Amino acid sequence: MSTFMRGSPASRECGHWIGAEHRYCRSGDGLRPYVIGVRCPLHTPAALARKPEPQAGPGLPAGAWTTPSPQAASAVFDEAAIRSGKRRSSPHTFRAAQAARRTQRE
Repeated sequence: MSTFMRGSPASRECGHWIGAEHRYCRSGDGLRPYVIGVRCPLHTPAALARKPEPQAGPGLPAGAWTTPSPQAASAVFDEAAIRSGKRRSSPHTFRAAQAARRTQRE
């Protein structure tokens, strides 16, 4: 066998072993990558289980990768940890945070 595994995306052929015929499928039509390797439509996991192919879902929302992360929320948790003394900070930062909290309560 070559340096790459049969059925890997680099081989561009179906890597399903047909046991009754003692050979690989090696079809090159309609290939799709799966966890078990590259498969043709006849040898997908759903086809081998005699189930219909799953339909494509709606996918991710349009702005899923462009939505900024809530940086302000992490700053609030950080300030709360400094006030409680659970996060190491300089003594003057700790005293300033406690003083700010005292003025908010009053």
